[in-house]
Amino acid sequence: MSAVSGEAVRAVGRAPPWARRGVRLFMRVLTRSRELWLEIRAWRRISFTTGGAFFTAGAFAVGFAAMNTGNNLLYLLLGAMLGLIAVSGWLSEQDIRALRIERHVPRAVTAGQELRIGYQVRNLKRRLPTLAVEIVDGALPGRAFLAHVAAQGTAQARSLNTFPRRGVHRLGSVTLSTSFPFGLFRKERDLQIPGQVVVWPRTDRLVRNPSAGGGRVPRTGAGTKGARGHRGDYRSLRAYRSGDDPRDIHWRSSARFRDPVLREYERDGAETRWICLDVRTEPGDPGEVAVEVAASLAAQSMAEGRSFALAAGGTVVDPGEGAGQLERVLDVLARVEIHPASPHPDPPVDASACVLVSVDGAPGFGEALVVGRSAVFDVPAPVPPGGSAA
Repeated sequence: MSAVSGEAVRAVGRAPPWARRGVRLFMRVLTRSRELWLEIRAWRRISFTTGGAFFTAGAFAVGFAAMNTGNNLLYLLLGAMLGLIAVSGWLSEQDIRALRIERHVPRAVTAGQELRIGYQVRNLKRRLPTLAVEIVDGALPGRAFLAHVAAQGTAQARSLNTFPRRGVHRLGSVTLSTSFPFGLFRKERDLQIPGQVVVWPRTDRLVRNPSAGGGRVPRTGAGTKGARGHRGDYRSLRAYRSGDDPRDIHWRSSARFRDPVLREYERDGAETRWICLDVRTEPGDPGEVAVEVAASLAAQSMAEGRSFALAAGGTVVDPGEGAGQLERVLDVLARVEIHPASPHPDPPVDASACVLVSVDGAPGFGEALVVGRSAVFDVPAPVPPGGSAA
């Protein structure tokens, strides 16, 4: 929530009871009005295609000619054209009704990479198939196409989308559209399917390696004593998380609990690199570049086999290693809010042992990576899934 929204909420809290009741009533009316509008809009929408507009104009022309001349052949032709319009409207209506859609979104995607969003469509109609339906997911540019879904059958469709900037993108309505069977009209219907796409910042920026000792906290430091690790003295058992090393699975305990369970170890004297991201700046390109520098520094630490941790926007990610730790860091960086009123990074260790990433820099840290106010956010070229960023 932004600082302005927070002030508004506090102002409402200080208002007299009658004012608070009025605000709550207004919000309920506003919410219900929006729901009614979505229900009306989701019912059906129909529009002319180019061919349909010419065909309808031709039907009017034939109708005028038939009334002026009384020619029976023109009346027969008019009846056939009107019948074709009616059949087209009925078939297109049947084509997009009684469909159930499930959206399948990957856990996250890196900014600039193509994301495949899957749709599982089930046709609930008993006898009629569904043909030539296009799926548009809100404001996303990618479109999915269904050629055929048998009656009582299921089909899969996918769309490709690219998100140039990190963040959490909300997904709402899915629009089904078709011009089946004759291409005269396009009929649309909306389905509300809430969801979200988490877009991680890029991790391929060239970042200089901090100097020896810069941002490193040894095992004896307050932030890493007794921290979880992958190798060393046995510490405890915990549930498996995405990105953990399968070699650490304790199979006997996993069989007992019927879920993967991992061994935890004390760190073998490895040093932890603490990355502190200062997002106290105006939203814009420099702040986004700073976020990508922090993400690239975390990826660099993982590639070196080093333990690393993050403090950003009031959130702290405890020290860890490997791909799972990088995912946890990227999840936080995807959601961090750049704002002058954002909290100061507050690591649980001495700031002089941390690497600061910021727009303007700040005193008290062991080393600083300053991007400057002239930094420009460059939109990366799309990278296909499974490919590597340039």
